[in-house]
Amino acid sequence: MRRALTLAAPRLTLAMRRAHTTASIAHAKHCLRTADAVCFDFDSTLIGEEGIDVLAEHCGAGAEVAAWTTKAMDGGVKFEDAIAARLDLIKPSKDDVAECLRRHPPPITPGAAELCAKLSERGTLVYVVSGGFRAMIEATALEAFGVPADRIFANTILWDAKGEYSGFDASEPTSRDGGKPAVIAQLKAEGAQTVVMVGDGATDAQAKPPADAFIGFGGVVARDAVVAKADWFVEDFNDVVAALVES
Repeated sequence: MRRALTLAAPRLTLAMRRAHTTASIAHAKHCLRTADAVCFDFDSTLIGEEGIDVLAEHCGAGAEVAAWTTKAMDGGVKFEDAIAARLDLIKPSKDDVAECLRRHPPPITPGAAELCAKLSERGTLVYVVSGGFRAMIEATALEAFGVPADRIFANTILWDAKGEYSGFDASEPTSRDGGKPAVIAQLKAEGAQTVVMVGDGATDAQAKPPADAFIGFGGVVARDAVVAKADWFVEDFNDVVAALVES
């Protein structure tokens, strides 16, 4: 069983809320209802934690890696530098990842599974576009959100024949800054007309353009850079579910 998550994220201030105009929120809701594809970040969005930080804690490198994660999510460092530095600190084996997931199953963000299900019922394709790792995402993405492996864009940890860490695949678009816009552009080139990005971090905000709308999520953590750039900033996925049925 996947853990449900009880969230206690910081509440938005009145000034933060006023940054999102009625027009921009209406635009985001319209794009959501008419989207061919909705792309979700995974960590601190669909689940209530940063998977790489949990893996780092499991492997004994928690504090150092968490500091890099904060810088990456706030946009204070290039993502490709952050991912390389964090993996060099952790050096996770294949067994480390499997044991971490067994001991710490990812907590599902309240409302996230329902939102993905409602989108799928409408014929909207749901994607995971994440700077996290496929090995830590794929099982939960399918089980909790109905997203198959071929609709996941994420990073690949490389292991040698003995299952020891040997690096990561730098050809994955999400392994570098600007990777999420590249994924959205690819989806549009393949025929998607309207694409919405949903996420909590600076790399998610980068996705618009080419994404038609960016919905910032602060149910786990509210980041100033994301609040400032979102068309619509939400703290509860149930608000997004409700928007799907608005006229």
